[in-house]
This record gives sequence, C-alpha cells and structure tokens, in this order.
Amino acid sequence: MIVSELSANAILHTASGHERGSFHLALAVSAQAVALSVTDEGGTAGAPKVEDQDQEAEHGRGLGMVSAIAHRVAVYDSDNGHTVTTEVYRDDHPEGHPC
Repeated sequence: MIVSELSANAILHTASGHERGSFHLALAVSAQAVALSVTDEGGTAGAPKVEDQDQEAEHGRGLGMVSAIAHRVAVYDSDNGHTVTTEVYRDDHPEGHPC
C-alpha cells in the first residue's frame, strides 16, 4: 500500500506524471526495518503533507494512511523535487509497534 500510494502521488501531483517524467523508488530491507523512499521531479508549490479531509472528500487521505501504517514518515525538499521516506519496523524493534 505504501509503494502504491507514494508512487501514485508522484505521478498525480508532480512533474513526474508529465510526458517523459519519472520518479525514483528506493527500498532497503534489514533485520530491523524496511525503508522505502520515493523521489519525484517536483513542479509543485509545496511539499507533500498529511491533510485533514472531510468524510465526503474523494482525495487527500493517502499520506495520512501511509503515516498510520509506517512507524516513521519524513519529507525532504530539494530544488529538484521531494523525497518521501517511510520506515516500517519489525514487531520486536524497541521503538516499533505491531501493525
């Protein structure tokens, strides 16, 4: 779900979704955690953020769902785009909680 949501956001909300656009997905797996980063090509006024939506809204809940599933979510801005990094810890990680 995290891969799908972050990839869709890059395509739908940034220059990554334009013709010849692209985004970069990085995945790191260790005994303690899985880290996933998606870097887009930017082209938007602001960085991705969790938004409060009313019950009737059809969009805008994705990053909130990612934040509810992942143990850590960080957003980094650069001149070339945004990177959203998530970490999901194993259940036995000291800072983790079962998902």
